[in-house]
Amino acid sequence: MSIEHDYFGLIGDYWSEQVQYGDQDVEVVLDADADLVSLASLDAAATMVGELELVDDEVRSHFVSQLDSGSSPVSRFLRSLLEGEGDDQDAAAEAISRDSGDRDIDALRSLTLVRVDLRPDADGEGEHFAELEYGLAPEEVDARLVAVIDVGRDVVDVRFDA
Repeated sequence: MSIEHDYFGLIGDYWSEQVQYGDQDVEVVLDADADLVSLASLDAAATMVGELELVDDEVRSHFVSQLDSGSSPVSRFLRSLLEGEGDDQDAAAEAISRDSGDRDIDALRSLTLVRVDLRPDADGEGEHFAELEYGLAPEEVDARLVAVIDVGRDVVDVRFDA
């Protein structure tokens, strides 16, 4: 069985599009089984794409709240890039486009939203509805900071992918 949606079109197993956000292109991927997804979930996913700037701001605020813990994925991500050695550290330092005096905050503000994975069949509270993948100098550095949010846009997980 297939389902059609006004924004995503015919839902099969996979949909992908480059979405213009600010001055960058973000890859948005919808991974949905037409037999398991509802139109309401697809609507929520489409709304999330339309409000990508707001969703991004909410996630970045969550990242800032994790800076107090040195063991958080956000802190580990920043330490590995900003205090490491070699090409990754150099590329990350050059990618920081702001200079407020707080290097961690400047790095978080300089992150590039690389990809958004939508999984509208996971539409319950606390489920992994969307993953937002961030990088600092993503063309040169493989390390990623990934935030997982539920359908209500609450952050349910943050991880550092080296």
